[in-house]
Order: sequence, then C-alpha cells, then structure tokens
Amino acid sequence: MQWVKGLGLGLGAAALLALGIILGHFAIPQNSPSISATQDLDLEILETVMGQLDASRIRENLRELSREPHLASSSRDEALVQLLLQRWTDPASGLDSAEAFEYEVLLSFPSQEQPNSVDVVGSAGDVLYSCRRSEENLTGEQGGPDVVPPYAAYAPPGTPQGLLVYANQGREEDFTELQTQGITLEGTIALTRYGGIGRGAKAVNAAKYGVAGVLVYTDPGDINDGLSLPNETFPNSWYLPPSGVERGSYYEYFGDPLTPYLPANPSSFRLDLTNVSGFPPIPTQPIGFQDAKVLLCNLNGSLAPAAWQGALGCDYRLGPGFHPEGDFPEDSQVNVSVHNHLQLRNSSNVLGIIRGAVEPDRYVLYGNHRDSWVHGAVDPSSGTAVLLELSRILGTLLKKGTWRPRRSIMFASWGAEEFGLIGSTEFTEEFFSKLQERTVAYLNVDISVFANATLRVQGTPPVQSVIFSAAKEIRSPGPGDLSIYDNWIRYFNRSSPVYGLVPSLGSLGAGSDYAPFIHFLGISSMDIAYTYDRSKTSARIYPTYHTAFDTFDYVDKFVDPGFSSHQAVARTAGSVILRLSDSLFLPLNVSDYSDTLRSFLQAAQQDLGALLEQHSISLEPLVTAVEKFEAAAAALGRYMSTLQKGSPDPLQVRMLNDQLMLLERTFLNPRAFPEERYYSHVLWAPRTGSTATFPGLANACSRAGDTSPGSEAWAEVQRQLSIVVVALEGAAATLRPVADL
Repeated sequence: MQWVKGLGLGLGAAALLALGIILGHFAIPQNSPSISATQDLDLEILETVMGQLDASRIRENLRELSREPHLASSSRDEALVQLLLQRWTDPASGLDSAEAFEYEVLLSFPSQEQPNSVDVVGSAGDVLYSCRRSEENLTGEQGGPDVVPPYAAYAPPGTPQGLLVYANQGREEDFTELQTQGITLEGTIALTRYGGIGRGAKAVNAAKYGVAGVLVYTDPGDINDGLSLPNETFPNSWYLPPSGVERGSYYEYFGDPLTPYLPANPSSFRLDLTNVSGFPPIPTQPIGFQDAKVLLCNLNGSLAPAAWQGALGCDYRLGPGFHPEGDFPEDSQVNVSVHNHLQLRNSSNVLGIIRGAVEPDRYVLYGNHRDSWVHGAVDPSSGTAVLLELSRILGTLLKKGTWRPRRSIMFASWGAEEFGLIGSTEFTEEFFSKLQERTVAYLNVDISVFANATLRVQGTPPVQSVIFSAAKEIRSPGPGDLSIYDNWIRYFNRSSPVYGLVPSLGSLGAGSDYAPFIHFLGISSMDIAYTYDRSKTSARIYPTYHTAFDTFDYVDKFVDPGFSSHQAVARTAGSVILRLSDSLFLPLNVSDYSDTLRSFLQAAQQDLGALLEQHSISLEPLVTAVEKFEAAAAALGRYMSTLQKGSPDPLQVRMLNDQLMLLERTFLNPRAFPEERYYSHVLWAPRTGSTATFPGLANACSRAGDTSPGSEAWAEVQRQLSIVVVALEGAAATLRPVADL
C-alpha cells in the first residue's frame, strides 16, 4: 500500500538523521563561549542552574502534560511529541537540535466493541454479579472515550469459567500451597493480589497448575495502609479509591515483542506471532478491591495462611467456590471474558541534543518515557515536567552563548515504556555500537516524586560519588536546614568500610528505561526520585499507580503541594548532568565497585563455600579476581589524583576517562544467561537464588541443589563461577595502565 511505502521512506530518513546525530559530527554555533581543552566544571554556571530551576514552572509543565490521557501511540501522545519538539527548538530556550524518531511496534489494547468483563454466574448461566468495567468517575477525569478501561496488556483473549480460588500473590509457592491443601486447580479461576512477583509471572505460574484464568487486584493493606472507605480515599486523601484498578503490561520481556535484538524499523525481520514468547498464557484481567472484596469475602474453603490475609475486612479463604451461606449459590462460578487484541502502531522517541564543545563524541543521556496508562501525572509526567524545566534552563544558557558543555548532552523522551520499555530498547538496539562506544552515563528520572520525604536513588556503584557530591550541595525541602544528602542518610543508609555511614543506593532491575542501558549496553546508569518515609507507610508504590486517579490535582494536593520535591529532584538531576558533562575528569569512582564485589564474595564464601567445597569447586580464583580488581581500581585512583594536581595532557585525561567510562562494559557477557533476554551484565542480572551474591553463581547453585556430583547442574555452577572470574579480571585489566595487557 502507498502509505506503507511513504512510512518506510519517512522512517528511513528519520533513522539516517538519528545516525547523523549519534555519530557526533557536531558543528559548534558561532555564539558559543571560548572553550579550552582543559575546560572543567564551572561552579558559577552550576549555581546559576540550581537557582533558576523553578518549582512553579515544573507545576505548569505537569498540568499541561497530564491534562489529557496519553496512552502510547494515541493522538494525545503524538501531540506531546510536538510539544517536546516545540520546546526543544524554541529560539530563546531550545537546544541545538531535536527530532522525533518512529518505530512500528506491537501493542495490546482492549476491544471497544466487546469490553472485558468479570461476572459471577449461576448454574444456568445467569449473571449474579458483575465487576466494574471502569473506575468510578469521582473528579470528572475518570470518564470519557480517551480513558482506557482497566486491562492486562498482552493477556490473550478468551472466556474461561470456573470455580474461584484465592492464590495470594500468584507465586509458584502459592500454587504449591493450594495443592498441598488438597485443592484441585485444574479449570479454576485464580484471584491474586499485586506484589511479590511481576504481573505476567502470576499468569505464567497459574497456567503451570492448570488454572484457566487469572484476576489481579490491589489489596488496600499493600498500598493504602489498610484504609479502604470512600471518605478515607481519593479525592479526600492520596489513598486509592475502592474502584481503582492498576493497569499494566503483562509482557515478560522488554522491547518490541516482534523484533527482539533488532530495531522495529520497516526493514527489520519480524517474528510470526506464533513464535512470540513472553505473553501471558491464559486470559488475565485486573479488578478493583471493591469487587475483589465481594469475591474474596464470599469464598468457601479453608482459612488462608496468616501471611495471605489482607485488609478487606473479612477472613480470606482459599476456595474453591463460594460459601453456601454467602451472597451466591454454592455452585456459582466466575466467568472471565477478555477481548484484548494486538495491533502494530507507530510510537515515537523524541531526542534533543546539546552538542559538546570539547568532546562532542561523548554522550551524557538523560531520559524519561512520555506515555501513560491514563493521565499519568505521577507516572511518568512528574519526570517529564522536571526534564522540560532543566532543558529550558540549559537551553537558555546555550542560546545566550554563556555556556556550552564539554561533552554532549542528550535529552530523551521515550515512547511506549508502559508496554515494556519499548522506545528506549529500540533506541539501544538501533544504535548499539555507537552508544556503547561513546556514552558516559545514563540518568533516568521517570516518577520524579512518589512522595516528599527523601531522595531515593538506584544506580551502579560508580555513580555513587557524583550523586553524593550533588546531594551535599542542595538544600532539602521541608523544615530545617539539612542538605538533601543529610536528609537522605536519615532514611536509607548503609555502613561502608571505606566511608562509614552513607546513604544507600538501590540496585537497578527492569522497572524503567534504564534497563536496556545497564543490562544490554553496560552503561553506568542511575534512577533518581523523591519518595516516602518507609517507617510511616507499607505502600508497595504510590496508591493511585497506573489508575485513572493519577491526575494533576492528585499531585498538587497530596503528593507534592508546592512542588518543592520536584524542584529538589530537578536540582539533583541537573547537578549530576552538569558534573558528568562538564568535569574535566569524569566523576565516576570505580573503586566504589569494590564494596559491592567484596560483599558478593563474602556472601558466596559464607553461604555457598561449604557446599561448593563438597563438589570440589574452589572460590580461590574468585578471591584472587576481586583482589586484582581492588588493586587496579586503587592504582587508577592514585594516578587520577596525580594528574589532577598537575597540568595533564588532554590525551592523558581522555585515556583515563575512557577507562572510567568503559568499566561497566567489562561486566557484560551476552552468553552468560541465554535464558534471559537482554540481560548480560554478570553483576546485575535477575537473581533467583537466595544468596546475595553474583547472580549467575547464586542461580546455578540454587538449581544444582541436591543433584548428584558431576551433574550438568554442577557443571553450570563451575561455568558461572568462571564467567564471573573472567569478567572481574577483564575489569581489572581495563583499569590498569592502557599500554599494559
């Protein structure tokens, strides 16, 4: 068809333009300040940026971004693409260049003609009770044609019907417990609660036991501190109303499902749908806890274990089926009708570039996704509101000719993140080599403010030092005169053998767009947000997450009145970006990896050492490899200190910075975890084993268990140990003088 040809030409042109940007052949405009090869971080510029980041402008950004629902590939999503392009090409505050790049990706939507439904039906097929198909329209923003009804994206269509059972969080051990209780799961409908494991894993586990369909709800004990009455919930407080339903992707992997490891361009090979893996195997539908209470509080059967009980105001029972003295006849069943469909859609990334003056071929990336399930004021618009304000300030300095960074800064707005980190993954697939060769670090600010208590950072060890430096110089919002660093250490801290008591960084999983950068490309990455006081709430995440109640007024009234926490995140992220882009020596402290490696080693020795010794597997090579890394990192640190005290040759600085930048890549081994798509970082891959050590080793030991000596499982333990040793030795070699092997 003609439109397909036109689309192909357009996407091809966009790809060529993107490649031109990525290649780093940047012309510096004439109004740039005079810059030398030894340019370092300008503290006056840093102070100017910190002072100009405006909370009221962030608030207005959020109001505009969350004004309408903007599901990925919707008309409003594409309108926000144009808004970003307009901001980033503004003559007074724009960047050097900005462009949108489209990918054709496979998304999942509920049917408008046949809405998904969950009903209790009698023996004659008569409907006795129907769960809500949409959330209650409490503020006038939960209705309308652009509000997508609650659904489980990528769940297959089907209309299973069976007796109801309660399966807690849908973990394998939960279904095993039901079998232990003598419950036949074949053909049942499992009611599960969010938490414990990923969404899609609940359906995968259920299918293994013959379950025909899955329902998922948010228990008020997990997210509302137990509060569930309408006068206790939004719009009267920040807690989730009884009709609230968490939408989400149930796809197991990330990236476009049809083009794994390939960008979703017109010319790329696409899998046949019959060969696509990672979708839930059985129909799945989320419901609100208002409806879950009706179902769960009428269940028959044994009392659920104490750990399975929740806050719906009744004793949770296991089923199967309903209690004869309840609201439904004993033989009533639950019918789950899912009519989701898959569709190829165009989804856009938007990239805005500030070209570096000295090292334009070194990239500092700052990104967030743009799409949301409904209005998405917290997720993701709070992050984009911060991103737009920071890019405005830097763009204004750029246009005035008073500043240009040493290295290039790239601002990214990713498309279709909610469906499985699609936009960011396609970008990393398309520009894999250039990004690996040239990216200094990736900073992600998705949900910038969960709540207003303290900073929360996830990241790889080398970014710790730059985040600490930034946080120490910025005042924390709220009463008192604490820095963000001093406030942070009160809430999340750890004892470091080198530094003493310091704030603790969380590790990076796959919860946002940093995932392909760290796991696939091996780029030092971080995610920054403000969050709540864990001692005052047990919330799994902010209460209205992925619901139609995540609106501007929700943020304005309950999450961050005054937007001081948004401003604090903007200042922290802005300081980190400037330090990474403008510092002569990259502020990445590779020695901070030593703490992690030493703790992993000690856990392996304490928890696995005796078992490994029984199978004639020695940890001595691992001990030696960790010691080599520590020595090489310390020596590099001393060399940097020597250079910093003198007048280093620019090429010496460049070589050292490359060592710092490339360290993270040395931990990649694409053959280490063949069963895990995109995960190749041997330190941060998913860990299923209980020992907090190197994930491949922990997982292999867990699988080997009580198998006989000499088995394939124990051979895999030896292989995983070798993989870690080789990675650590390679990391040490990267940190040693560049002329040495």
